[in-house]
Amino acid sequence: MLRGGVGTATAAVLGGWSAAALGGGRGHAVATAASSAITSLAFAAVAKSTADAVTVPAGYSAIPIYALGDPIFAGVDAFKNDGTDLDFDKRAGDHHDGMEYFGLNAAGTARDPNGSMRGLLAMNHEASTNKFLHGSGRTPNLRPASEVDKEIGVHGLSVVEVRRTGGTWAYVQDSVFNRRVTPHTEVELSGPIRGHALAKTRYAVDATKTRGTLSNCGTGLTPWGTYLSGEENWAGYFTRARAGHTADDAARGNDKSVASLKRYGVTQTAPSRSGWETAGIDDEYARFFIGKTGASTDGTDDYRHELNGFGYIVEMDAYNKSAAIKKRTALGRFAHESAAFGNVTAGKPLAVYMGDDALGEYIYKFVSAKPWNPADAERVNRMAVGDSYLDTGKLYAARFDADGKGDWVELSIANALIAAYAPYTFADQADVLVNARLAADAVGATKMDRPEWCAVHPRTGDMYYTLTNNMKRRVEPIGSQLALDPANPRAYTDETLAKVSTTGNVNGHIIRLAEKGGRSAATSFSWDVYLFGAEAGVTDTSINVSALTDEQDFSSPDGLWFSRNTNLCWIQTDDGSYTDVSNSMMLAGVPGRLGDGSKTTLSFRKADGAALTVKTFVGRKPVADTLKRFLVGPVDCELTGCTETPDGKTLFVNIQHPGSNVSSVDLSDPSTFTSHWPGNAGYQAASGNTTSRPRSATMAITKDDGGRIGS
Repeated sequence: MLRGGVGTATAAVLGGWSAAALGGGRGHAVATAASSAITSLAFAAVAKSTADAVTVPAGYSAIPIYALGDPIFAGVDAFKNDGTDLDFDKRAGDHHDGMEYFGLNAAGTARDPNGSMRGLLAMNHEASTNKFLHGSGRTPNLRPASEVDKEIGVHGLSVVEVRRTGGTWAYVQDSVFNRRVTPHTEVELSGPIRGHALAKTRYAVDATKTRGTLSNCGTGLTPWGTYLSGEENWAGYFTRARAGHTADDAARGNDKSVASLKRYGVTQTAPSRSGWETAGIDDEYARFFIGKTGASTDGTDDYRHELNGFGYIVEMDAYNKSAAIKKRTALGRFAHESAAFGNVTAGKPLAVYMGDDALGEYIYKFVSAKPWNPADAERVNRMAVGDSYLDTGKLYAARFDADGKGDWVELSIANALIAAYAPYTFADQADVLVNARLAADAVGATKMDRPEWCAVHPRTGDMYYTLTNNMKRRVEPIGSQLALDPANPRAYTDETLAKVSTTGNVNGHIIRLAEKGGRSAATSFSWDVYLFGAEAGVTDTSINVSALTDEQDFSSPDGLWFSRNTNLCWIQTDDGSYTDVSNSMMLAGVPGRLGDGSKTTLSFRKADGAALTVKTFVGRKPVADTLKRFLVGPVDCELTGCTETPDGKTLFVNIQHPGSNVSSVDLSDPSTFTSHWPGNAGYQAASGNTTSRPRSATMAITKDDGGRIGS
C-alpha cells in the first residue's frame, strides 16, 4: 500500500463539468454514468491506521497538489511555513473543505465542460489552525491586528487551476482564473433578504450587500455550472460581549432580536471564537461585535444586524472573476453544509436539499418557483440563471414519521403555526427565512443527529444525508437532551474507547429519502437508514446495526459525495470517537436503493433495567464488494471535500487540519507536533521531513493502471 501520499500518476485523465450529468444541457453523460456504474468494488480494503500518513489501496497513488499558503498569483513568494508568511489573499487558504471541479479547454483559455487535461478547483476554506499560522502561536485577546489579518485572510473560498502535465497533476500559480474570496470580499445579498430591514448595517445601509463569507463547509454544483458554498459555523465569529457593553439584551429593549440571537448561539456573555473584534476600532474588525451601540432605530449606525448577512448558500461563477458573488437567502439561514440538487427534469421545478449541522437541527429542501429549462445549462451569464432559480421558491423542513414516511412542511408566513408562534413574532417571509430554525421549531420538524452533507444518487435519485453524531440523544433524556425516534434510533455508551467513554449516538448514521413519485416538488417522502456507523468489534446488533466488519467500520460520517461517472458513494469521516483505533477515513460504497432492507427493532436498557425498543427502517446490509475503506488520513485530520474528472479516473480529496491537536505543541520543538503532513509526504519539503508544520491540502488520487477509481 502507498503511504504518505508519494507515488506516480499514470492515468490519462479527462476533466470538466457536464451539465448533462445533472440532467440538462448537451452530451451523453447521463447514459454513460448509468451504463458504466461500478457495481462491485475491486480494490483491496485499506486497514485502519494511526500513522501520520495518507494510505490508499495498492495500485493507487495519492499526490498532494495544493496546500495552505501556496501562492496563486505571479510574483508571490513561495510559502515558508514558519509563521512569517503574509498576503493570504493571494495564497491558498486554510482548512480545505468542500470543492467542485470545472473543466477548461486544452489551452486553458475558456470553459470546456469536457476539458481533457485541465480544470479549475473551487473550494471552501472553513477555518484555521492558528497555532501554526503565526510565528509564536495565537496571542490571547486583545488580538494584534497583524494576527487577525492573517486569520481573516485564510478563510473563505479559492479558485485555482489544476493541470495534468507529464502524467502528474499540479496547480498553476499564474492562471488567470485563480481567485481568492475572503471575509473582506464584497458579496451581494440576493433574494428575499435583499433590501430588508433585518440586513441593514453601517456598511450596507440599503441592505443589498455584506462583506465576505465565513466558515464555508459543504458545496454544491448547479445544473447551469456554478459553484455553491454553505456557510456553517459562522455564528461563533461574532459576539455581543465586550468590556463596557455586557447588557445587549437590555440595549435592544429585549425585543425579538434577542430570541433570534440566542437561537443561533450568540449570547451577550460569551466571547467570539477568534476575538477578531478586539483587534482595533477599524471597521473591518468592529463589525464582528454585533451589540446594539448606535442610536438609530434601523441599525444603520452599528452592526447589530451584521449576523443576519451570514448563514446562507453562496453562489459563485468559478470561471468569471468579474461576476458578482451572491448569497441566496431564499434557501434559508442556518449552519449550512452542502446543497445537492435532486432529480433535474425539463419543465419541473428544481429541488435543493440541505442540512443544518448542529445537534438536534433540521433537514431542509428548497423548491424553485421556475421550472427547469435545459437551455439554461448553456447560458453565458450563469449568475443571472441563478437569480431565476434560487431567489424565488418555497423552503421546507422535514418531519419524519414512524411508518417510514415523512412530510415536507413549508416554512411560510402563511402557515398558521408560524404566524402564531409565541417565542418569536415573524414579520414577513424574509423574517421566516432569516430565522429558519425558529420557523422549523414552530412547525414541529424532526430534530436530527447533526445533518451534514447531502448527496443525490445519480441513477435512483435517492437523497442521502450524513447524520454525524449526537451526544444529546438519550434513552432517558433529561432537560435539553433528545429522546430516541425512528429516524434517530440509537443512544448508547461507547465503553470500548481507550481515551474516554461517550454517550449518545456516538458513531452516527446515514439516512436516505425518496420523494413521493420521484417529484422534486413532492410534499411527502419515504425514508430508511442506509448505514449505521459502528465499531466492528461490537456484537450488540442494536449498535452495530449494519453488521460492519473490520474492513468497513467507521464513525462520524461527514462528507458525502456521489461520482456521476461510476455512481460510487464516497463517505468521509470527521471523528473523535474512534481515533484511538484509526485516523479519519474515506470509504467507497455501492448503495442499493431505499426500501432494499427491512423494518428492524432496536432494544436498549433504561436505568431501572427495563427495555426500551425503537422500530426503524434499515437498508440492506453491506458486503465486502459494496462497502470498503478506501483511504485513511494523517493524524488529527478530517476527510472532507471530494470531486472528480468526468471520466472517473482522478479523484480530488481534501485533508483538513492535520495535527490539529495543539494542546501540547511547542513550536520550538517539532517533535511535539502530532502531524507533519504533507511535508513528510515530500510536498515542498525533503522526503521524510519530520520538522515541518502540518498543512491542510488537496490530493489528486489516480489508479496506477490508468483505470477508473474503484474499479
